Amino acid sequence: MPHRIYVGNLSYRASEQELRDLFSGDGSRVEAVKIVNDSNTGKSRGFGFVEVTTRQEMERETKRLNGFLFKGRNLVVGEAKANFEKAERRRAAQV
Repeated sequence: MPHRIYVGNLSYRASEQELRDLFSGDGSRVEAVKIVNDSNTGKSRGFGFVEVTTRQEMERETKRLNGFLFKGRNLVVGEAKANFEKAERRRAAQV
């Protein structure tokens, strides 16, 4: 089962291939890369997701790349949370 990594504060000029190259540069096996685009403009929203094969790779890449300067911006890298966890946080904040 792949392990999903959130990548935030991405340069709007970053490509999925560049992100794949960055995450696989330390020997990690990248299974998928997705930069999220605005549905109206088609332009990057400045964040995306990378899937790696093992939890160890996810932990190593998170530690290695969180705060890393990439295309003029310091990346925010961490384990991606499941959608239901985000929904719970939003509900709790509204109470």
